[in-house]
Amino acid sequence: MSDPLTPAQLSPEELAEYRKRQKNRNRALGAVLVFFVVLFYAITFVRIGAQHQ
Repeated sequence: MSDPLTPAQLSPEELAEYRKRQKNRNRALGAVLVFFVVLFYAITFVRIGAQHQ
């Protein structure tokens, strides 16, 4: 079985593509995390508001 390529073994073009995919993956993960933070904030806000009625 061959070893996966590390960024040091890639050509400059492949490295640029690798970094682009990595950045897109990080942005997607960040968006998911922000979504969950907003979701938990909204759930907490609604639950606390419901207790004071």
